[in-house]
Amino acid sequence: MEQLSHKARTRQRILDEAAVVMREHGTEGIGVAALMKRAGLTHGGFYAHFASREALVEAVIAEMFADSAARFAAITSLKDPAERLTQLIDNYLSLHHRNAPGEGCPMPALVSEMAHLPLEARTLFSQRRNAVQQLLAQALHELNHPQADEVAVSILAEMVGAVALARACPDEDEAGTLLAASRRAVKQRAGLEGA
Repeated sequence: MEQLSHKARTRQRILDEAAVVMREHGTEGIGVAALMKRAGLTHGGFYAHFASREALVEAVIAEMFADSAARFAAITSLKDPAERLTQLIDNYLSLHHRNAPGEGCPMPALVSEMAHLPLEARTLFSQRRNAVQQLLAQALHELNHPQADEVAVSILAEMVGAVALARACPDEDEAGTLLAASRRAVKQRAGLEGA
């Protein structure tokens, strides 16, 4: 029993390290040997936890979305849909999120790579992206937005793109301006008062 517990803890340590690397450097930033060294483990031990590098990438995608959902849980559990949506937008399109790619949403970090990954990884990413989109759509439906589903797609696309572009800006002031403009536009599209 203790052996399984140790194995589960070791697997989690690998996933945690891989999630940081993948958020910061993309899927190509994950080399098995370097990852295992970073986790304080031997290269050979990798295959006791994952069948292949591709299996690791899929597991990390699932882990990153679960971690992101946990980070946003306090916001997504808010009862008032306007407050929930406002806080999601403000937190997502913040300089803090832009400046902390190692702990942020996986979508801005990975979206450009998805077309090059195996079908299983793309399918998993798409399912998790759709779940986030549905959270936005649910809040918009609760606010009686006439085009809730369509606007949810648009809002998510802008938020992911804005964070990705803000991270590409070498100047933090420019990144902040970009994020602020996107926050205003997204809130206006969502029909939030005071946008």
